[in-house]
Amino acid sequence: MHRKRLVLWPYLLILPALLTILAVVFVPVLKALLMSFQSYDLRRPHRIRYTGLENYGEAFSDPLFWQALMKTAIWVAAGVGMQFIFGFMLALLLNRRFPGRGIVRSLSLIPWVTPGVLIGLMWRWIYDGNYGVLNDLLLRLGLIHDKIPFLAQQSTAFPAVILTIIWQGIPFFALMLLAGLQGIPEELYDAADVDGANAVQKFFRITVPSLKNTIFVTTLLRIIWVANSVDVIFNLTEGGPAYSTQTLSVYVFNKGNTLNLGYASTMAILLALALATVAVPYLRILFRQQEAG
Repeated sequence: MHRKRLVLWPYLLILPALLTILAVVFVPVLKALLMSFQSYDLRRPHRIRYTGLENYGEAFSDPLFWQALMKTAIWVAAGVGMQFIFGFMLALLLNRRFPGRGIVRSLSLIPWVTPGVLIGLMWRWIYDGNYGVLNDLLLRLGLIHDKIPFLAQQSTAFPAVILTIIWQGIPFFALMLLAGLQGIPEELYDAADVDGANAVQKFFRITVPSLKNTIFVTTLLRIIWVANSVDVIFNLTEGGPAYSTQTLSVYVFNKGNTLNLGYASTMAILLALALATVAVPYLRILFRQQEAG
């Protein structure tokens, strides 16, 4: 009897966490899945009914859905890619010894810890076509002759929101990669110096292979987070102008605001499936590398 209690005790300890996850994650997901097969419009609650795959057919024939999906792919590829490159550069810099390194490390986290809503409002002021600081700076440098409404024209709105998400995500990569850099034994670099390796060889033969798992995990996390990001874009442009900055997650949010929850749930499920097609092979590669290592 005593042994049975000992066996059950760990499960009892994690039961509250499991129930919480079930309540806030799995139940809403199942609810969204159910709603995706329904005509679920809160403007007409008396007409909620099961419609099968009708919402999915509507999504696949919706040109805005495909436009939003393409925007999402560009948003993730450009945003996460540049976050990784600049984050890696920042991590290498912060790994060096220099006066005030602790202060610089703390300040570099500001974009990451700032709420997305505040980031959107701040960069909206920076990009403003009338009194934005970016226009003022470019005019003073002589790079432009007239003020540019960055968020009000299609040609500049999407690059502007991508630049904002890059700025926000650089510290995350920097922090995670810095932790990995500090875990690399100095003896490896000392041995490479003895063998006559230069800085580039040490980077690609020691640094990158040592950070391989960290790079895989952090990149996957950022792909998921950026693909699901709504707050930055919505507070900058709300998906406009003319849907030029509307990613799939923003499209889902906008559809939800119109109370068409059935169609919004359908697109949310499709976004989850799209992310799964990226995440599952990604994780399989990671697990194979760990087993091989």
